[in-house]
Amino acid sequence: MLNEQTNSAKMRQYFERIKTYILSLRDVRNVGMLAFVVLVVLVSYSGARAVQTNYSLQKQVFELSKTNEVSRLTNANIELTNKYYETSQYLEVAARQNLGLAAPGETELLVPKAVAMAHTVEMPVDENAAKVEKVLPFWQRNFRDWMNFFLNRNPVENRS
Repeated sequence: MLNEQTNSAKMRQYFERIKTYILSLRDVRNVGMLAFVVLVVLVSYSGARAVQTNYSLQKQVFELSKTNEVSRLTNANIELTNKYYETSQYLEVAARQNLGLAAPGETELLVPKAVAMAHTVEMPVDENAAKVEKVLPFWQRNFRDWMNFFLNRNPVENRS
């Protein structure tokens, strides 16, 4: 019973508050303020949407320009390849590789792979260079390689 009375008292208070808010809307100042707030919210929302739309369009333009640039470079590469295929140098290389032809005065020798591999010589492995690479830590090898690069030294000669 007590809960019902407190609940009904609270309900009356809420209805009174709602009634005062509704009555306050009859005042021109409050209506003007409400209209101004609604207008500001709508303009802000519209501006935010415009910024978002511009951002997404800018991103699309950037991606399409990148794709366009890649396509342009691919086309340029294909044009250069086609020009190379028209040169006499390519025709000579293709004739040698594909048709087995030779230039006048040249003799072509066909050696089987097994025979060629039987007469190859194993290259000696420099054991000192391999040991240095394993002993030095990465940062020292990296520093040494950069110094060789900047001082224009041959890295094979300076492995010790």
